[in-house]
Formats: sequence, structure tokens, C-alpha cells
Amino acid sequence: MNVPSNGNGNSVGDGHGGMKPETQPAKKFSPKQVISWVTKGGLAVVDYGLISGSNFVLGILLARWLAPREYGAYALVFSFFILVGFLYQSLLLEPLSVFSGTLFFDNLRGYLKTTLTIHWVLSLVLCVLLGAGGIAAGIIGHSPLLSISFFGMTIATPFILAHGLGRRGFYLKLSPGPAAFGSIFYCLMVVGGVFVVFKMGWLSSFTAFLVMGAAALVSGIVMAFQLNARLPQATGHPDLRETWNKHWEYGRWALGTCVVGWIPNYIYIPLVSSFSGMSAAGNLRALMNLAAPVLQTYAALSMLFLPYAARVQSETGQANASKLNKQLAALFVAGSVCYWAVLIPLKQPLFQFLYAGKYLDSAYLIPLFALETTIWSASLGPAILLRAMESPRSLFVANSAASVVAILFGIPATRYFGLQGVIWSMICANFLYVVVAFILFGRKLTEMKGSSAPVPEPVPAD
Repeated sequence: MNVPSNGNGNSVGDGHGGMKPETQPAKKFSPKQVISWVTKGGLAVVDYGLISGSNFVLGILLARWLAPREYGAYALVFSFFILVGFLYQSLLLEPLSVFSGTLFFDNLRGYLKTTLTIHWVLSLVLCVLLGAGGIAAGIIGHSPLLSISFFGMTIATPFILAHGLGRRGFYLKLSPGPAAFGSIFYCLMVVGGVFVVFKMGWLSSFTAFLVMGAAALVSGIVMAFQLNARLPQATGHPDLRETWNKHWEYGRWALGTCVVGWIPNYIYIPLVSSFSGMSAAGNLRALMNLAAPVLQTYAALSMLFLPYAARVQSETGQANASKLNKQLAALFVAGSVCYWAVLIPLKQPLFQFLYAGKYLDSAYLIPLFALETTIWSASLGPAILLRAMESPRSLFVANSAASVVAILFGIPATRYFGLQGVIWSMICANFLYVVVAFILFGRKLTEMKGSSAPVPEPVPAD
């Protein structure tokens, strides 16, 4: 759940992200601009709502229709898919959002063509690793069920990642509407596809991933046509090697951050399955499904705010960056509180309705999950700003601190206290993450006070 960010102080933009001293006044928004931002924010939420909603429904349907052990295999493999998504985000999507607002602002078409090549190379590497994981699960882990689920994810991964790249392309110009339109196809195909597969008697963790991959492929093609029609003509084609070097400079710390960010939140499914069996992993996933809507909504808003935050900290100075940090943190915390205030009173009937009576013995843990999610929400303010400042090292440190708690406290807590130990470990880890993220954001502002950032050099074109 934690989001990445730059490195050692001398990567792209020398870690300052183009930040200027406090010489420019804050921009005031007119009513028209406020309406525009509310509309764009709403469309971003709709877009992510369609994606996360379809995946949420898929998780619910699988929990209802699959045996707990089969659903546990899906949950375990899906936790590794989250890690793959983090890796892809750190090396491609996150640098894309930042550099599209600075280095490549006037040549988005050329930049996207170059990043598409990076996508296929990166997808090939990830598929090889996932395929190796599937072989290891079958031979070393003696789990054919887990192995075949890994192979399903391996086949689907390139298309799901390409779908994410297409959606991100629309956000570069702050126009999430077409992305939401393409996501309609994904939603319809995932929900309809899994229903058809179930009726045919073919539903499994393997075919569930195939349905996701097919849906991503169709909606990705729809978005590619839309994106091609909307982007201005390319002014050149950024050199592949130079572009990758820029992404690597930015993403090398984010790459480490995605790993240590995965640990405090997703390592528990492998731990639970190891200590208590695959069915227990299904119980944990059933709980995590309920947090998915608010988390995916925040992912949508974060994606929308990141290019804007990059401009704010670059153009208007540290005072406005600090103010934006507080506003974003307050916004996300308030949203989480409102969401869980509705769900908590309905926890028992909600579990009964969603899971057809399964996993009811885990429903009492929903308030603890609500606390964990709300604490994590506070971190999104500094996380977005630190990413916009091109400072992945800061969030690497924050996530590393949370990972230490997850490993030292989480492993014994999971072993001896089961799911309750898991959630208390997540609460402690994310609380530390929030504290460290705010401290590092404050230090970053102090470092930048009175200093001028160098102007980024453009990437040469062929």
C-alpha cells in the first residue's frame, strides 16, 4: 500500500525535483478551476472504481465459488502480482508521471512510444521470473495448485501492465475521462468473463488470471486508439537508452522501496499460508477485499495529484508544497474515516452477503483493519510530495523502517496469534511509516530552503 519515491540526493534534478525558493506567490483557484478539478477527480475515481470494482467483484465471486484452499492459492499468487505491479510502477509508471510534467512535457507522444518499448522488455523479464516461481512452487513446494496459478498470472501479466500504461497515458494531460471509458470494457469483461467460465465449470485460480489478462488486452486496445487520436504529433523520438537511464536514475531507489513497501502489507499472506494453511490465506484475503475500494480510490487520486504536485513544488516553492502536503493528508484520512464509519456497523451482514456465509469468523477483525487503513492514509500526503520531488530514497527509508517492524514483530505475531497478530503488526508498521515519512518530508524542505534547483537537461532525440 505504501508508495515509492529518489535517491541519494544526486539523481535526476539532484533530488530537488526542480524546486525553486519561495519567490512565487501561491496560485489562487477560480470557481471554474475548482469545478474542473472536482470533475477530473471524479473521473479519476470512476476510472479506478471500474478497475478496482471489477477486481473487487472478482475477488468476492472467487471467494464464493472456489473452495477455501483454491481461493487461498489465488490470494497468495495475487500478493506476488502486487509486488510485480510495484516493480513496474517504480521503473516505468512513476517516472513517466514525473518526467511527463518536466523533461517531456512538449513531446508526450514520442516519450510514450519509447516507454512502450521499455514496457515490453520489462514485461519479458517479469514473466521469466514469474514462470520460474511457478516451476519452483511445483517442484520445490510440491504444490501443483499454486504452480498452475502462477502460470495463469504469468500469461496475464504483460497485458495487465500494458493496460495500466495506457490508463496512465491519459493522466499525463490530466484527462482521466478516456481512461474511464476504456476501463468500462475491462469491468464488463472481467465480471462477465468469470461468470461464463464458472457456468462452464472451468473456474479456477488459473482461469481467473486468464480472464483478467483478456479483459486488459481488449480495453488496452480501445485506449490505444483513443490515446493515438488525442496526443499531439511527436517532436522527436527520445533515445531509448537515455530514457531508460533517466527512469533508472529515478527508479533505482523506488525499486528498493517497492520491495520494502510490499513487505509490511503483503508478506502476511505467504506467512499465514505457511503457518496456518492455504485456507487461512483465503480468510485474510477476504478481509483485505473490504479495504480495496478505498485503497484503489486513493490510488486514483494519487495518480491524478502526482503531476500537479510536481508542478507545485517546482514553480511555487516550499511553503506551498508544505501546505499541499497537509491538505492531502487530511483529505485522505477524512475519506478513510467516512468509508469505515459506514462499513463497520454492517460487518456481520456484509460478510454473510458477500461470502455466502464463509469467513464469518474473521468479521470481528474489520475495525482493526479500519484503523490500519486510516493510519496508512495519512502517509499519502508526504508520499506524493516526496515522489514529486524525485526523492525515492526518503520513502525507501520510511518503508524500510516499517519492514523491520513487519519482520521482527509480524512473523512471531502471525505464528502465535494468527490473523489478529497480522493486523496488529500492520498497524504498528504503518504507524512508524507515517511518522518517518513526515519527518523526512520536513527534512527535505529544510534542505531545499534558499537553494535553487538545476534545470533538467532535455533527453536528446534521434
